[in-house]
Amino acid sequence: MEATDSELVHACSRGDRLAWETLVRRYERLVFSVARRSGLDEDASADVFQRVFVSLVEHVHTLQQPDRLSAWLVTSAKRETWRVSRRAAAQRAVQAPEEHAADVADTDRTAEDEVLRLEEQDLVRRAVESLEGRCRDVMQLLFYAEEPLTYVEIAARLGIAEGSIGPIRGRCLERLRHQLAALRQQPLSSAL
Repeated sequence: MEATDSELVHACSRGDRLAWETLVRRYERLVFSVARRSGLDEDASADVFQRVFVSLVEHVHTLQQPDRLSAWLVTSAKRETWRVSRRAAAQRAVQAPEEHAADVADTDRTAEDEVLRLEEQDLVRRAVESLEGRCRDVMQLLFYAEEPLTYVEIAARLGIAEGSIGPIRGRCLERLRHQLAALRQQPLSSAL
């Protein structure tokens, strides 16, 4: 079974190199995508990624809610992306002739929207992971499989009747709604 974020954070705070590698591998795409989807190029996004994980190394001992690590990383990536974007915009404004200064794109709204979308995706992922047994399996097969699966294929994988997939799906979606509501009520600031 895969280690939880909380277990990885505690192992990292003890200096476990394998835990660090696992943690970076688990979240590198998420952190990098916050910067890329906010309009930063690959090099600037790599800088954001590096700064976020350096910050994590510096703060791993003080995380109050290690199970909310993904939210901490998204928030940190969002802040660092904003800093890098502001610096880049300031440099372009200084280097560009005055008549082109108005052409400098303001990506704050797009960046904010994208970060909110990524945070929501992470929230849904955590809610699905918190579901028990069959519900988690059904949700993962229905919505996270690389290729869409039919009810016949899902039933075969789970060893249940095809006709029971729909009702199970309905019950599991209701449980997922409750999990999402509970996760949304947790304060984000205490994870930082």
